[in-house]
Amino acid sequence: MPGPDGLPLFNELPEFPEGGERYAWDVFGKDNDIGTVNFITPEHIKRAAALVKRGAAFNLDLPLDLPRRAPVPEGERGRGPYEHVVFVHRGGGDDRLDNFYLQGSSQWDSLRHVRYRDHGYYHGLQDEDLAGSDRLGIHHWAERGGITGRGVLLDIPRFVGPSFKHTDRVAADGEMIEAIAKKQGVEIRDGDILLFRTGWMTNYLTLSKEEQEKPDAVDGMQTSSGLSGTQETMAWLWDHRIAAVVGDNIPCEATPVVDGNFQHRRLLAMFGMPIGELWALDALADDCARDGVYEFFLVTKPLNLPRGVGSPPNATAFK
Repeated sequence: MPGPDGLPLFNELPEFPEGGERYAWDVFGKDNDIGTVNFITPEHIKRAAALVKRGAAFNLDLPLDLPRRAPVPEGERGRGPYEHVVFVHRGGGDDRLDNFYLQGSSQWDSLRHVRYRDHGYYHGLQDEDLAGSDRLGIHHWAERGGITGRGVLLDIPRFVGPSFKHTDRVAADGEMIEAIAKKQGVEIRDGDILLFRTGWMTNYLTLSKEEQEKPDAVDGMQTSSGLSGTQETMAWLWDHRIAAVVGDNIPCEATPVVDGNFQHRRLLAMFGMPIGELWALDALADDCARDGVYEFFLVTKPLNLPRGVGSPPNATAFK
């Protein structure tokens, strides 16, 4: 039986012959390039805008030079630091960024970022299908007006309480998401963008510059809380029509990955769901804890970059 919106529920979606993994490639049409952002309708945006009561605004982007990146040795793969070059001339100034990785700081991952094994990217597209094509580029979200709607903060450290440590691996599945929301007095609704505060960024920002620049400080995929990586969690997200997920840690999901359950492959490649990473959520979380309001109007506008794999989110929460 389909959901109330007429779209199939998770257990009605087709599955791959091996492994029992399901996918939603044709739900919005074979030519659709925005995935679950389709869950955010004009009516959703109108309701979300009505959440602005105080006119308070919260920047959710880190400075572009955070997290700090160590130079990458020649011939090795990795996201190194950018160089900001400023030109001063008689009429004023100009500048450029060299070696700028679009997923080096706060980011949205586009549907070009991760594939699911031999099955490919969203819609089953292969590398050769994307070469020279605009399919799945991050500009499709930008041209839609961004990924904007009702945001809900889920504060894992405050939910766990004083015993929480940033090195804990708390994996938020559907049941826990509902429990956090209930404790915070907020209801999860279709079309929502879920923001997970894991405490990873809180700890990172307390480190010295030297500690922040160590290679394993960022890319070592240390133990972190976050979204659960199980298929059951993906089913919960789909059946609740969640539009996107965001974390203040590197992958949004809990790390290390357990039993091969790397949720990126499901979220991006199989369901077309945007992932936000390395967002700055502490100031917003402190405000939510003070006023008890964990819902807000979230406005984000990724770069209108054709064929883009990632982008700074340019994200602001309004309350």
